[in-house]
Amino acid sequence: MTDPIADYLTRLRNAIKAQHRVVEIPSSKLKKEITKILFDQGYILNYKFVEDETPAGTIKIALKYDAVDKVNAIKCLTRVSRPGLRQYTGYKEMPRVLNGLGIAIISTSKGVMTNKEAKAQKIGGEVLCYVY
Repeated sequence: MTDPIADYLTRLRNAIKAQHRVVEIPSSKLKKEITKILFDQGYILNYKFVEDETPAGTIKIALKYDAVDKVNAIKCLTRVSRPGLRQYTGYKEMPRVLNGLGIAIISTSKGVMTNKEAKAQKIGGEVLCYVY
């Protein structure tokens, strides 16, 4: 697999389209950090890191749906930087997703964080994905 982050986002998108409640994804440190950000921002209901027979383990993510009309909290997951073309940004040119309503997940030297946290700390980095 050449792009594990794209695989992570695709598994989430497929589970949302199929209206699954829980999705299992192979784990890594970067995927765990992205999952924590999605939980903190309210895009997923819950998550659990499971250590099993694989060396890295798996991540179980409970997806968040509206109780009335069964619409998922995540409308769009878009991969920005990819192995063939990395996308970097400085803190002055930080991207605004959906005019500030969505988030961009940035990999910085201080760790993985949202675009708002990176701009507040005046740190640039690699733009991993957009979520709204």
